[in-house]
Amino acid sequence: MSIFSNKNITTRAIGDLGEKHVEKLLKKRGCKICARNYRKPYGELDIVADDGELLLFVEVKTRHANSLTMGTDAVDKRKIRRIIKTASAYLLEYKLDRYCRFDVAEVYFDSKKLKPVKINYIENAFEAGEYY
Repeated sequence: MSIFSNKNITTRAIGDLGEKHVEKLLKKRGCKICARNYRKPYGELDIVADDGELLLFVEVKTRHANSLTMGTDAVDKRKIRRIIKTASAYLLEYKLDRYCRFDVAEVYFDSKKLKPVKINYIENAFEAGEYY
């Protein structure tokens, strides 16, 4: 049975698993996790991390390994605008004047196990100036 078809595991739970693995990856790279699932009425930031130089806003997309679509396919212009707007709110709320980067992490899970087969981490996946 696939974890993606198990009725007891929600889409949100699968997404959370993907986020936890990306969080682990970021920590391994020396990043400090500042926030997870930062929400505003108009959007959500999956992970906000500090790499010492930049503030990273990371959108995580979780898929099964044999998915026909890539995680980045779900990060369209509308989604990007929402991420940028929410990131702006985060910077204002915490009174931060930092250089930022927008990354996307695609997490691919084995469809029968709760372990990722691959994490495709895309740095600087988009820039705020292009969409805002």
